[in-house]
Amino acid sequence: MSEKSTEKSPPEPALRKPLTPEAQRALAEAAARRKAAEELAAKEAAARPKEFQGPKGPEPTRYGDWETKGIASDF
Repeated sequence: MSEKSTEKSPPEPALRKPLTPEAQRALAEAAARRKAAEELAAKEAAARPKEFQGPKGPEPTRYGDWETKGIASDF
């Protein structure tokens, strides 16, 4: 007796139409902007001085709370 497989094969990916030259250029420009922004962010992070005796965890000025010795104060 032959066994029939109950597993289904994955669906075929849909065929996409080819991108226009303008769309390809726009995608390339966006990728270049993302790469430049990542490089700039890395440079800025490296240039910042290390913080001593600062708060642990998320930046308190962003989240509106400051904790000192277990006491949280709101701005």
